Amino acid sequence: MFSKERRPDPDVIDVSLGPRATFTGNLRCDGSIRIEGVMESGELETLGNVIIGPGAKVMATIRARTVSISGAFNGEIDAQRVELLEGGRAWGVIKVASFLLDEGAFLRGELVMQGETPAEPFVLPRGEKPIAVIDKPAASSVADES
Repeated sequence: MFSKERRPDPDVIDVSLGPRATFTGNLRCDGSIRIEGVMESGELETLGNVIIGPGAKVMATIRARTVSISGAFNGEIDAQRVELLEGGRAWGVIKVASFLLDEGAFLRGELVMQGETPAEPFVLPRGEKPIAVIDKPAASSVADES
């Protein structure tokens, strides 16, 4: 399991949890996982993809290459890419290098973008002087003396 020689085929679903199934526990595999039912708690760990179908409800910690959410998710995701598709709902923490949010999707939680950190836009490069701010006189107000 998790051998470096064999790479999983991302289009092949190795594990499928049907719409009338409920699962609690930890699942590790090399291939992709599709969930159409309910995962009440636990962990999913794969070198492949995790697909959460439109009717699925998942409460778990997920570590995968790509996670596509069309149903409901609550927990933590650590992945290269997360796709929150139309109708998908997610609560929790998502740590990712690439994130797609479709129109009609819902996210409440924390999105942590991983990878190379871009330069801070509000810090002046070394040696540059800040732009001078000119104080303008305050507008005078006329008191009404009626």
